[in-house]
Amino acid sequence: MSATLDTGIPHAARIYNYVLGGKDNFQADRDAGDAMMAAGPLLAPSMRANRKFMTRVGRHLAEQGFTQYLDLGTGLPLSPNLHETVQQIIPAADVVYVDNDPLVLTHARALLREVPGATGRLGYIEADLREPDSIFSDDSVTGVLDLSRPLAVTIIAMLQLVGDEDARRVVADILARLAPGSALVISTVVPDQDPAGVEQIISAAARTGLTLHARTPGQVLALMDGLRIADPGLVPVHRWRPDEPVDPDVRIGMYGALGIKP
Repeated sequence: MSATLDTGIPHAARIYNYVLGGKDNFQADRDAGDAMMAAGPLLAPSMRANRKFMTRVGRHLAEQGFTQYLDLGTGLPLSPNLHETVQQIIPAADVVYVDNDPLVLTHARALLREVPGATGRLGYIEADLREPDSIFSDDSVTGVLDLSRPLAVTIIAMLQLVGDEDARRVVADILARLAPGSALVISTVVPDQDPAGVEQIISAAARTGLTLHARTPGQVLALMDGLRIADPGLVPVHRWRPDEPVDPDVRIGMYGALGIKP
């Protein structure tokens, strides 16, 4: 189901873009982002850490030999995007992006800019994470990705926008479609490092009309039940295979994990 672009209503992808310093947002998004950052100081560092997590996990997947990717909840263009990361390692890697914000479709050409020397195919679908049938039946998936082979699916900073019942249904549906050896990457809001701070952010978001869902580590791992969780497990995103020493005093409200389907 395609979303309608209403610039007067804040949208999670555009708030994310604003907090990360992007320019593809509207006043409603900036107002919501400011309110959420004022309510909870860990919002901005969590979003920045999450973006770096996406880059590191993409690089890791490519180093493990994954040649095809489905990114659910792409967001607005902020380099490096997933394909820029993986195609630097595997130039022939194929990547399909999915988002339900019409503004992302408007910017798809910028999002899908080619990596020099890369030969992999790129695709974009305007679709809703909660409707897997519409995603997996789309020509941009069926024509670019081979579901009989291992596929890396990334759901980065999306499940906090989805209620528990939908999250369980969607993740189970997606996993059932994947070939053995496929990967699922999840990052989502977990309040363990700062419960009060996360609650303040959720409350501020609600006042702007945006509903966020925080989950316990156990609830997130339950979504990935049956997968082999790669080291270091489900951890705050800045602690997932970091490239540099981690400041022990930094608190992050996003946790991430990578699971492999047996």
